[in-house]
Amino acid sequence: MITRPHRHRRRGAVALVLAALVTSPGVAPAHAAAPSQDACHTVGDAMPHGDCGPFRQVVADDFNGQYVPLGAFTGCAGDGDFRCAGLRMFGTVYRQIGAYPRGWYDTANPKNHSNGNTRTFGGEYRADDTTWIGPSSSGDGQLHVRMYRPPVGDNHVSAPVPLGCMNIRYGKFSERWRVHGTLDGYKMAHLRYAGSEIDFPEAGENFAYDPISAFVHGFREYNADASGRWTDWHTSTYEITPSGVTFYLDGRKIGAVSGDNPDATPWVLQNESSLGGHYAARGSSVQIDTTWLTCYRYQAARG
Repeated sequence: MITRPHRHRRRGAVALVLAALVTSPGVAPAHAAAPSQDACHTVGDAMPHGDCGPFRQVVADDFNGQYVPLGAFTGCAGDGDFRCAGLRMFGTVYRQIGAYPRGWYDTANPKNHSNGNTRTFGGEYRADDTTWIGPSSSGDGQLHVRMYRPPVGDNHVSAPVPLGCMNIRYGKFSERWRVHGTLDGYKMAHLRYAGSEIDFPEAGENFAYDPISAFVHGFREYNADASGRWTDWHTSTYEITPSGVTFYLDGRKIGAVSGDNPDATPWVLQNESSLGGHYAARGSSVQIDTTWLTCYRYQAARG
């Protein structure tokens, strides 16, 4: 049985001055003309198609298919399954997206006692109330997660799971995303976990204070921080091979750690309550938009 990750390391707040929030829902234009350093040499906004070096593409989703309204992510299973019964009517393509089930508590929630955190307030995963797939005003299809704090009760948070990217030990994981809204009180940790854990992108404690970071826990302890604003569009990528893990943000290598990752685990787009700093204000919300994601299996390895 696969259990949820509880191993996030808390760290001191890092001062980060953010410019004005980007409010346009369309995809930002490319900033770099040169190909990137990652195996796919991804340029700008474009989702890579096909195999890249030693990596065989197994999932590529730009969310330009069928509209999936708010409220459709219902009946999501736990225990390593994560399929959502409410998505069955939306065709096979969106049966490949699941989520943490309603009622699971996030890492910051004191009801989640295994984390040893000192927070007095946290979130509950509510994909049915926070998550949908549909076009932006520019027509670009996106996976949307809108986390918020209601007048009473825990924050409503969400953790979508690309089901086709589960159980990959060695591979490549890429997504293009941006954050907008009230940054204070919320964070993300897009991760793979089991006995070890790989997190990227992650706000260690809070969007309002932290840089865009990569973490490794378990088979190695490692951290790398990248410059960049959460409110801009970014492409985050990490590549796992038998020799180690390499991290890229917008095509630029930001760090690497050696060591053999021991686990084949889900890839979870975990979005949740802050682990440090201010709590989310009542009535506040933050939205994460993902315009595409893709994953690959490393061809030269088994498992």
